[in-house]
Amino acid sequence: MNKDIIKGNWHEVKGNLIKQWGKLTDDDVTKMKGSYEELEGALQKSYGYQKEEAKKSIDNFIDSFKWK
Repeated sequence: MNKDIIKGNWHEVKGNLIKQWGKLTDDDVTKMKGSYEELEGALQKSYGYQKEEAKKSIDNFIDSFKWK
């Protein structure tokens, strides 16, 4: 499940979040602490995404990683 992947690989993911979504700040990412729901909300707030659009964007982002 993608929610678990974000939480379990948070240290790898957080730097790439800012690369992917430049409007997210270090503070935004730090406050998320690996929470899929927090990331979803931040994308909705910063980019005006609808809930489903945010989920799809996050899932595509996660799928782009080659997890070890």
